[in-house]
Parts: sequence; C-alpha cells; structure tokens
Amino acid sequence: MGLDKLRADAATIFRAGLKAVDPANAVKKKLKREGDIVTLEGREYNLRDYENIYVIGMGKAAASMASAIEDILGYLITAGIVNVKYGYSVPLKIIKVNEAGHPVPDENGLRGTREIIDLLHRSGREDLVICLISGGGSALLSLPAGDITLQDKQELTTLLLNCGATIHEINALRKQISSVKGGRLARLAYPSTLISLILSDVIGDNLDVIASGPTVPDTRSFHDCLKIINKYKLKEEAPRTVIEYIEKGCIGGHEETPKPDDTVFERTQNVIIGNNIAAVKAANQKSLDLGYNTLILSTYIHGETEEVAKVHTAIAEEILSSGNPIEKPACIISGGETTVTIEGKEKGGRNQEFALAAAIHIEGLKDVVVLSAGTDGTDGPTDAAGATADGTTVSRAYGLGLDPYAYLSDNDSYNFFKPLGDLLITGPTYTNVMDVRVLLVS
Repeated sequence: MGLDKLRADAATIFRAGLKAVDPANAVKKKLKREGDIVTLEGREYNLRDYENIYVIGMGKAAASMASAIEDILGYLITAGIVNVKYGYSVPLKIIKVNEAGHPVPDENGLRGTREIIDLLHRSGREDLVICLISGGGSALLSLPAGDITLQDKQELTTLLLNCGATIHEINALRKQISSVKGGRLARLAYPSTLISLILSDVIGDNLDVIASGPTVPDTRSFHDCLKIINKYKLKEEAPRTVIEYIEKGCIGGHEETPKPDDTVFERTQNVIIGNNIAAVKAANQKSLDLGYNTLILSTYIHGETEEVAKVHTAIAEEILSSGNPIEKPACIISGGETTVTIEGKEKGGRNQEFALAAAIHIEGLKDVVVLSAGTDGTDGPTDAAGATADGTTVSRAYGLGLDPYAYLSDNDSYNFFKPLGDLLITGPTYTNVMDVRVLLVS
C-alpha cells in the first residue's frame, strides 16, 4: 500500500466523520413532526398551544440547523435570526442570517445579538422559542456586561486564545462578563417555552460550556474566573474594566449567572443533537470498510498540541515494531481538541501544528500517514481545516528550503505545509464538533 493510497484513505476517513455530523440531518433526526405534534427526546409539543414560534441561533452550524427547522415547521415560524461566522450562511426563507466575527467578536456580532434580544422581548408565556446552538456561539453571541466594551472583550479573547487556556476556562470568563451567556439567554426568553438544539464542540459535551451555555444553568462563579486569570497571570495584561468587573462580582457587586435551581429553566429543554464521538464512530466505520484494523484512541484528547502529537506518533512506532495495540494495516482515530501556547508570530492552527510536530517524529518511517483536521473547516485564523504528513514530509520540506523545527517554534505551520501542497482545505463545512485525527500504518 503506497503513500498516495494511505493519504487518500486518511482524507476519506476524515470526510466520513464530517458527513456524520451534518447539522441539518442531525436536527431532523432529533426533532420529529407529525401534524401538530413535535417530538424531541420523549417530550411532545403541540404546535397549536403556541401563538408564535421564534427561532434564534448562534454558532458556525446555526444557519444549516435553521434550514432544517424551516423544513420542519415552514411558515409556522413567526420570525427568527441566527448569528453565524463569515462565510457560513446558507439560503433561508424566513429566518434572518447575520454574519459576524469568530473567534474574536465584532460589531456585527453585537448587532445580531441585540436583534436576538429584541426578538426575545417580543416573546411571552404562550410562545415557543427554538434556540440553535453550535461551536463558535460564544464569539457570535456577544454583548458585554457593565462598562466592558467590545474592544475589552476582543483583547481578553485574544489573550485567552494565546495563553493556552482550555475552552472550559475561556468560556467560564466569557459567561461572567456577558449579558447573554451562562443561562442569561434563558432568563431573557422566560416565561416562553424554550427548546435548545445543541451541536457540541467541547470535550465531555458539557452543556454549560458549549457556546458558553446561554440556555443552561451556570456552574461557574466570579471566584472561578479570578482563579483562571491568576493561573495564566493575566491580571496585568487583561483590560482593567474586565478585572474590576470580576473583582466586584466576587464581593457581590454584580449578579451571578443563573444557577440550577433558578425558575427560568422550568420551561426549558436542552438536547445535544451531535458531537465528536458521532464523527469519530463514522470515521471508524469507514476505516473498517477500507480494510484497516481500527482503534478509537479517545475523544477526550486535550493538552498541548506538540505533546499530543508525540504520543500519537509513538503509537505508530509501536505498531511498526510490535504490532501493538493493533496489527497492520492499522488505523488509529482520536477526537477532542488540543491547545497551542503561542510563542511565535506567524500563521497556523492546532491541527496544522499537530501535523507538523508529527512529521518531525515520523521522519523516515515508511508507510505512516497522519491527518489532523477541524470539523468546522477552519484551523486557527487560516482557510485550512488541517494538514496531512508522512515519513517523507520533512525531507521534502528541506528540499524546498523549509526548516520544520524553525516553522514549529514560530507557530508557522500554515506556511510550512502550503508549499508542500499538504494543507487540507474543505471550505466551510457548516458544522463544528472539534477535531478528528487519523493515523494510518500499512
């Protein structure tokens, strides 16, 4: 089995995982309608009981999810608006699509969020609100609290992304300095009936972390946020308004986010419709169909990208040496989301950096291919979903005058893989369930 076949198989396996988490299909599998009755995980909703049906959403998959809602409910929808990342719109007939900035929020995101709030202010006890949540929702649903400005939030987001903070830590802070996150959107929707359909992009599918949990109880506090700031030594770098707001919250100067016993959640149902394990299982089945002995390593992979890459390539070496943990031809699949502590000033993302680190460790190994890609189609601030590497990547790079170690230390994986032709570019996928990594050994 040659390298070209291995590389093609790796891409095929990844795309099978991607197909399994199509947002529109995921909505239709969970939300069923027969006449006036809509069923969602054992609960029934009679559409005749509601005067109005409003649809709101935020995240990279929100427009695709909204298209499914239009197919299911049609012109029973009174009005709606969803905030999506630039380039992630799909044509809709009733629901408005607002494109905005991600991962750093912008003015379009603020405007769209205000429109969502205005829509919720129109809703009442006799209305149904359907909320569509997916990865990226934290940046796309943005309205800072107190005196915190958009610029303050942009600066804080950039600091958190660059310091290596986990998505759980980033979203804990986002919730406390927001007017809409951490259950506050449910508070705005109350006393309407609220259904939230959620596409998970976080390890463990924690509802209060996905898009910063706008419709679920918050388990974090101002004190937790202060601990995160101290952990990453951000007190001097973070905007003063943010620090002052959090410190005031710690002494009771600001209201905490709604907690599990809050009455605003009495008329709310939150349901996960897709996640990383669904993508990984589909990728696993495709690899079996292609004739590989397959192992799902884990969908809880996290930590520093370069270190995670070392572990994956060590497994490849073990397979070549001893046939453990599975015999050749072997396929190891993992999911989750790693982090990169930015030290350089160039261009890349965690998946491209994973592939670059892996390339260094598998240099010279025959019949080994590594692919790492984000299911959202964008890896960091680039147009690539990820990259593919094999045992010849490093030697080919040197042939082009590219030093892999220099590019890795400068976090410049994009410009390393681009001249090699090894970037994986999918374009917008309209979904987001973290990353999928495929390791093949023939």
